[in-house]
Amino acid sequence: MPRASNFIALSSLGALALAASLGAAAAQPLSVVELFTSQGCSSCPPANANLIKVKDQPGVLALSFNVTYWDYLGWKDTFGKQEFTQRQVSYEPPLGHDGPFTPQVVVNGHADVVGAAPGEIEHLISATGKTGGPSLSLDGSKVAIGAGAAPGGKADVWLVRYAKGVVQVPVARGENTGRTLPHANVVHALEKLGSWTGNATSYALPAASGGLSTAVLVQSPGGGPILAAATN
Repeated sequence: MPRASNFIALSSLGALALAASLGAAAAQPLSVVELFTSQGCSSCPPANANLIKVKDQPGVLALSFNVTYWDYLGWKDTFGKQEFTQRQVSYEPPLGHDGPFTPQVVVNGHADVVGAAPGEIEHLISATGKTGGPSLSLDGSKVAIGAGAAPGGKADVWLVRYAKGVVQVPVARGENTGRTLPHANVVHALEKLGSWTGNATSYALPAASGGLSTAVLVQSPGGGPILAAATN
């Protein structure tokens, strides 16, 4: 039977090993799942619900981007922003589409599906895998990106602020009149921090406000693949 001092030492080592294990898990590559949705789109609620099912899966970063091009139908999306619409528009040519549509789920910036049918998002996550680019970490005040190969010589570094969890949105007009729609991990802000050219680099990370969570994406320009992602 170990002496008390040995037991304490072993317990401390176990705690350190557990902390290291948890830290390593947090640093693992992610599958970035972006849902482009609209409160004014009658086809979107099933995809919203399907995103909720995957948002807490280990290794998944799920984000809802609300677009603006259905606002003319009578309901102005309360989360919609033009920059979110533009992000979706930039994906369409590389994905082989003539223009944006909702709902649309894009995984790691290079594979997509409508996302409204049961199991569609899970299947795409499994088929696409995880990001495999440079190391990426957030320490609260700084974004650190490791050295690696930047396809085409350059990638964009995006800062995403989102509300982690599910919010219920009552819709008073338009195609979803009278419905209350759930939204998961709603994005509130999207900002380009700078570029990554393959050398190790870092950026100051502005403090988040309003209780929002932070994600950073390293992505090939023009709606290209996401090379790395991290969240706090």
